[in-house]
Amino acid sequence: MNVHATRPSARSLVGLVAIVGLVAACSPALDWRDTLVPDSGASAVFPCKPDAHVRQVVLAGAGRKMHLASCMAADTVYAVSHVDVGDLGQVTEAMQALRALAAENVGGAAKVIAPQTVPGMTPHPLAERLAVAGKRSDGSVIEAQAIFFTQATVVYQATVVGGHLDPDAVDTFFSALKLR
Repeated sequence: MNVHATRPSARSLVGLVAIVGLVAACSPALDWRDTLVPDSGASAVFPCKPDAHVRQVVLAGAGRKMHLASCMAADTVYAVSHVDVGDLGQVTEAMQALRALAAENVGGAAKVIAPQTVPGMTPHPLAERLAVAGKRSDGSVIEAQAIFFTQATVVYQATVVGGHLDPDAVDTFFSALKLR
């Protein structure tokens, strides 16, 4: 038996490259992963590997540490932040302040989309999903959706911000949030 090794023709190589290119183009830009949000008691499904940050903010009349986990995928930022206000009497004021800041950061008015429930949260009348649309300094559109919820004295905000939000990605991110 005579076995010949054949070299692929230029046409078959071009075809193979085209197929690999199509497969790569079809691969998702979002790489969803279940993540424990550091120091929070929360878990989220992020479309990218989040970085953790801590910053000082003034909220409900006092300086507080705000913890933030965030990442960017497909030109959209996904973030979960939380701050312990230390007093149940300050939770509502803190939630109101965070909601106002979310609208201010995008430069638009917040519109309530729906009440929000996150497994493990403490019920609160301001636990809602908001949408905000605004303009960047270059005139391009910026959109944000955010949800606000609480567990005891810890106030949470989950946010998605970008030029054009993918409704399925936003729903995936928000619907997977849980508190332990």
